[in-house]
Amino acid sequence: MSSCPRSYLAFDFGQKRVGVASGNSLLRSASPVTTVAVEGTARFERIARLIAEWQPDALVVGIPFHPDGAPHDNTQRARRFARQLHGRFGLPVHEVDERYSTTEALASGAADVDAASAAIILDQYLNTPT
Repeated sequence: MSSCPRSYLAFDFGQKRVGVASGNSLLRSASPVTTVAVEGTARFERIARLIAEWQPDALVVGIPFHPDGAPHDNTQRARRFARQLHGRFGLPVHEVDERYSTTEALASGAADVDAASAAIILDQYLNTPT
């Protein structure tokens, strides 16, 4: 991360729902925004509206792995989603290992687990030394 404050939108990718959170490098914290519960091109139309509204400098996508670090089917789907975001919106996209983010969101009693998971992913990115 650069020394200039940067804003981010983060995504907890799922095949049926995508959690979204926002945050910035100045405060080094993230907040849940919403969950996008549409698929296909409608998903990207909704994300485009969120990007226009929040105007992030970059995007962060949680990439799931098995507990032992091995990839699985959703690992490749999430990486494809990250590439699609970069291709459609031309913003830098950072990948973050998102193991246990949903478990953590559920344990915290979050009302919107997907958006809370995205906030956990973004918090992890913002607070990881570069």
